[in-house]
Amino acid sequence: MALSVLPEQMLVVVGQGYVGLPLAVRAALVGYRVVGFDLDQSKIKALQSGNSPIEDVLSATLQLAVDSGRYLPSDKESDCSDFDIALITVPTPLKDGNPDLSYIESAGAMLARHLKEGALVVLESTTYPGTTTEVLAPILEEGSGLRAGRDFYLGYSPERIDPGNKSWTLTNTPKVVSGIDDASLDKVRNFYNTIVTSTIPVSGTAEAELTKLLENTFRHVNVALVNELAILASDLGVDIWEAIDAASTKPFGYMPFRPGPGVGGHCLPIDPSYLSWRIKRRLGRSFRFVELANEVNSRMPDHVVWRVTETLSKLGKEIRECRILLLGLSYKPNTGDARESPALVVADRLITLGAKVRAIDPYISFDDVPFEIDRAEASIEEYQKADCVILLIDHRDFDLEEVAKYSKFVFDTRHRVIGDNVEYL
Repeated sequence: MALSVLPEQMLVVVGQGYVGLPLAVRAALVGYRVVGFDLDQSKIKALQSGNSPIEDVLSATLQLAVDSGRYLPSDKESDCSDFDIALITVPTPLKDGNPDLSYIESAGAMLARHLKEGALVVLESTTYPGTTTEVLAPILEEGSGLRAGRDFYLGYSPERIDPGNKSWTLTNTPKVVSGIDDASLDKVRNFYNTIVTSTIPVSGTAEAELTKLLENTFRHVNVALVNELAILASDLGVDIWEAIDAASTKPFGYMPFRPGPGVGGHCLPIDPSYLSWRIKRRLGRSFRFVELANEVNSRMPDHVVWRVTETLSKLGKEIRECRILLLGLSYKPNTGDARESPALVVADRLITLGAKVRAIDPYISFDDVPFEIDRAEASIEEYQKADCVILLIDHRDFDLEEVAKYSKFVFDTRHRVIGDNVEYL
């Protein structure tokens, strides 16, 4: 049941990206005074102007929050003082294969300088079990002189943001909540009940941290399964796509996953490695499923390049002499999210081999691509000039019938294009 927001409660959301911005805007619209804190000055200026950098928050909705006077995007620490509730939604990347918690540590140190008795701090960043109590709590306590569970409340609630998903959003996706003690759990659950439709309490922060990693490890392993099957089925001359569709008719005991050029985003390429690292560090054992899934999924971009190179060679063309047109550079359809995108790896590999690579993606900013690549617009002329068109992400904007009709050769990693000139992953 939704709870009322207490008048003048101040909320700080540290990090204004794919997780933090939807939370900050939603909280402002339900009545909190919100400071959306981020060190990226260009992002803050855009937010202050009502320009949303992500698809999940419309600029019109952002502008409504800004105009309400309840949402303040800021890069000034002083604006975070005297908060009642703080959410940490910062990145948790891998550094040399190990968890990098430096953003959490910095956020915790900043919040500690403004922490007061009775305040609530909730970590949302994906991390390994034990982070909230073993890493964040000591930082907050040392910097504030207060004691977690005695002087302030502390909890963990894993983000479940799926960029571009119109059916399951921040509001209607069940929210797992936890606290370091019963009082903290009550505070965490009461807060999120003002933001989302339903909350799912668990007994401790470690269980909540593991919940997030379990969700993404499940996907990572199953994607790796079908990716390896796709490679083997192709060598066997078997249609993996038809087999998956047939298996999907079983009404129990099966869930369809489909092959692709690799995995992207923050979740699948990174999150399972946090769990594997923790198990190795704490128990001295290997989490072999994750290690194998990492190996399979990370080699898919190279497999795509190899397949394209082999087919072009059979057609009498050397890859270094070819013009390649890529469709989609983000990691998932209909979003501009290119974090850890395997499409970018494919593009980089092809450029390294000497191919003339052009790309069409109406969603991403090409300024964010970490190497030079020619941007193209969808047209019959582009398809006709390309020696090969590679469908990497099936954005709704692509006219796939036109792609099939005017392209010489299409390599389709998503099984969406139909034609005699199409080869599937």
